[in-house]
Amino acid sequence: MEWIHLFIAGIFEISWAIGLKYSHGFTQIIPSVITVICMILSFYFLALALKNLPLGTAYAVWTGIGTLGTVILGIVLFKEPATAMRLFCILLIMSGITGLKLLTN
Repeated sequence: MEWIHLFIAGIFEISWAIGLKYSHGFTQIIPSVITVICMILSFYFLALALKNLPLGTAYAVWTGIGTLGTVILGIVLFKEPATAMRLFCILLIMSGITGLKLLTN
């Protein structure tokens, strides 16, 4: 169950990071409120996952999910560059997350 909580925390991390972009520095009320709610939920689910997962692993996977999601959505939503090097780096992050998951009980 802790891995599911960690995955949900990562999804909410992606959501609040994207929400920050849409909030325009917290000047837009609806995206700002959604961003803060997603932040709270992200930390809540991370806290649940940390009950049974090692801190270093959980934190690295949480931030890795957030990083992957924001980079991919940055490419899709904001037309950020999708160069071969960026895609290779995404693959490296995915490899690290997978490795940490496989090495943790």
